[in-house]
Order: sequence, then structure tokens, then C-alpha cells
Amino acid sequence: MIGRVLLLALALSLPALAAAQARAIPEAAKRGTIEHVADMVVRIDGRELRLAPGATIRNERNLIVVPAALPREGAEAEFLVDGNGQISRVWVLTAEEAARPRKRGTSR
Repeated sequence: MIGRVLLLALALSLPALAAAQARAIPEAAKRGTIEHVADMVVRIDGRELRLAPGATIRNERNLIVVPAALPREGAEAEFLVDGNGQISRVWVLTAEEAARPRKRGTSR
């Protein structure tokens, strides 16, 4: 009996666990192709931009990575620009996330 209750509870919680895994990328995030240039400098859609102090880059698995870990060929990403025009947060997109329509551009 306890085994059935646990199995039922697990089955009911799986959709909630899957939903919790989805990343909450802010609507204000812009989209572009990002690549690492040097140190704290990245190129987004051909424009070189500086990463803000404490900037975070999250890869497709939502793990925080260093700028040099960005793919050499570039990657589709969404990002936030701070008040100084520096990139403060980056999310490298999965194929599924990249398929969603989103506004492009590096303007604030």
C-alpha cells in the first residue's frame, strides 16, 4: 500500500518537477549570437561589448560558465544589458529555446 502511494505521489509530482526545470529568462532580455573575444569582452551580433563585473553566463544546462567556455563558433543567447551598457546576464539557448520568437538586438 505504501509503495502505491509513493508511486502515485511521484507520478503526480513529475510534471511539477519538469516545469521547475524551465528557465525563467526575463522578457526584457535581448537575443543575439554571442562569442568570446578576450578576457571580459564578448561579441554579440558583430558588436564588441564588455561583460559587467560579476556578470553571469549560463550554458544550455543552466550551469554558470566562464566567458572562455562559450562556443568558438558563437551561440544563440539571450542577455541583459545594465545601466552602463555592459552585459550583466547571459543565457546560452537550447535548440528549443532558440526556436521561440524573440526580439533581437544589442540596444538597451
